[in-house]
Amino acid sequence: MPISRRFLLAGAPALLLARRSLAQESIPEIAKGPFSGADSLRQYRIPDWFRDFKFGIWAHWGPQSAAEDGDWYARNIYIQDSPQYKYHVATYGHPSKFGHKDICHLWHGNEFDPEHLIRLYKKAGAKYFMSMGVHHDNFDLWNSRFQPRWNAVATGPKKDVVGLWRDAARKNGLKFAVSEHLSNSFNWLAVSHYSDKTGPLAGVAYDGQDPAWSDLYHPFPKGVATPPPPMSRDCPDSWKLLYFKRIKDLIDNYKPDLLYTDGGIPFGEWGFKLVSHYYNTVPNGVYTSKNRKDCEEGTCALDIERGVANEIMPHPWQTDTCIGQWHYKKGARYKTPKTVVDLLCDIVSRNGNLMLNVPLPNSGKPDDQELQVVEELTKWMAVNSEGIYSTRPWKVAGNAPPPPAQGQLGFNERNRKDLTAADVRFTTKGDTLYAFVMGWPEREAVIEPLALGGKPGAGKIRGVELLGHRGKLKFTQDERGLRIALPPEKPCDYAVTFKIAGA
Repeated sequence: MPISRRFLLAGAPALLLARRSLAQESIPEIAKGPFSGADSLRQYRIPDWFRDFKFGIWAHWGPQSAAEDGDWYARNIYIQDSPQYKYHVATYGHPSKFGHKDICHLWHGNEFDPEHLIRLYKKAGAKYFMSMGVHHDNFDLWNSRFQPRWNAVATGPKKDVVGLWRDAARKNGLKFAVSEHLSNSFNWLAVSHYSDKTGPLAGVAYDGQDPAWSDLYHPFPKGVATPPPPMSRDCPDSWKLLYFKRIKDLIDNYKPDLLYTDGGIPFGEWGFKLVSHYYNTVPNGVYTSKNRKDCEEGTCALDIERGVANEIMPHPWQTDTCIGQWHYKKGARYKTPKTVVDLLCDIVSRNGNLMLNVPLPNSGKPDDQELQVVEELTKWMAVNSEGIYSTRPWKVAGNAPPPPAQGQLGFNERNRKDLTAADVRFTTKGDTLYAFVMGWPEREAVIEPLALGGKPGAGKIRGVELLGHRGKLKFTQDERGLRIALPPEKPCDYAVTFKIAGA
């Protein structure tokens, strides 16, 4: 029966139900398998490889990297008086004429060598590598079937960036991951449809209003007084369908071992169907979400952006962070190698993984400071990785004070201070306990949580070794803690790792 006839017979509620039904029917078919939607995803369990690998490296690299002026460039150039707007106007011209569409054509990657970079990152200890697939900027980094003009094969470097990263990663024995940030794009780029409010070009439309570029900037409703919040998920079903098709295309063609989404699972049943399709297509895959509720019972692995969990988490999780800004910025201040090592030990002691972004400039080649950070990680991992890979948490993460009851979960790394020789973090592997002392003590290492008869309850220690040093170490254990005599030379910079039997 036609919807209009049903409306006359049953009233408006019936029409609303019909519309919902049509919306549900518009979700494309997914791959056959054990998962079919939200309820079935509760049976998902995170595979062991993710529990074991602990450390990955990510390359935030795409058309916004062409300007080399930091993250959210494609949005901020349309926000009058923002620093990136001012830089853009001074460097390229006003966004009514030269905007995001034109920056896409400046991205070239003329020194991009994924094979070399993957080998470098593998030496630094990465067990998995993540390529960006598509950012909020609506530009796909693969040969995209449903975004044919604005993708890396058609525009910019004219290379299948995702495919090249995938081939290099798998050739070198790394798991391959892809990040997608697409679901927010419809609202994120809404600012491109407006104009300056003041100045000589006040009221002159930015290039996002030109319908010739609507496949990049989105066809946006006219007459809206202000743009919606950039991370809003309020958008039409036509966009949800295009989002679904594009990410499904990414899954089907590249079959990533891990699929990262920038936020929670988007768009209700659309998102749950897409995650189901992913798991049916990649049986040992990992999907990450930043919404803790998404991951409480099966479904996915929790990702904490720029933060560390406040406690040992019951299920494996991941921190995603960056040595600088997410997209490359000239002159950016980077995390020190010590800060990265501190984060890694802290995260792994709490049952987590570290995904570290090393942003690439327009050329596709890391700068000298970035390479120095990678080199220092390589040296540290060569000595200490035994205490990182394939480990599990101990009874406590370390000797850190308990967090506040409502401690911030994400974006809490900005509050951190460098750890010192007074700080310790623990991991275990079988009957072995690893204790990371987060600096080189002057005379002896003192590990108070390993006291006899105290909390959390250590056993009688039988032997202590120091990774990177040959031979057993002298030690004493009493009700005040474990005291370890140190050799004359430290085996590495930053944290040192004691391998302890009997604890």
